[in-house]
Amino acid sequence: MHRPNQPYTETLRVPPAWWVAGLLVVVAVWWAFFVAGPGSVALAAAAVALAIVVTGLVRYGDATVSIDAGGLRAGRAHLPWRYVGAATALDAAATRRALGVDADARAYLLTRPYVGCAVKVGVVDDRDPTPYWLISSRKPAELAACLNARVMQD
Repeated sequence: MHRPNQPYTETLRVPPAWWVAGLLVVVAVWWAFFVAGPGSVALAAAAVALAIVVTGLVRYGDATVSIDAGGLRAGRAHLPWRYVGAATALDAAATRRALGVDADARAYLLTRPYVGCAVKVGVVDDRDPTPYWLISSRKPAELAACLNARVMQD
């Protein structure tokens, strides 16, 4: 379990199945060019496809959630501790509702479709129209507990 005064970091990397699917796309591109033209063109097309797939999956799966002395970071966004409210761990069903029928269009989202659970973090800033952050997490109970422990200290 995470201790409140220690940093917390979680990277929302894409699952292995996405890498397999990306490899299949590269093979399909290579095959399409291979049957239609010279082998060198097929290899060049496959190399370009591979570069695009790897870049896309690495960038999309590089989303990081972290807690440090400065506050909560989710992707490129930062919420200082003075604005962090109560955090609630959501199971898969609650996460689907929070992204669907219970959604607020003003909320900040850092969600990934391959991570089933999330944490809902209240924003306590009267000047900020964002009511809460919804953050995907593979360890939502741990993340929420860490956030709530830190908020209770302040």
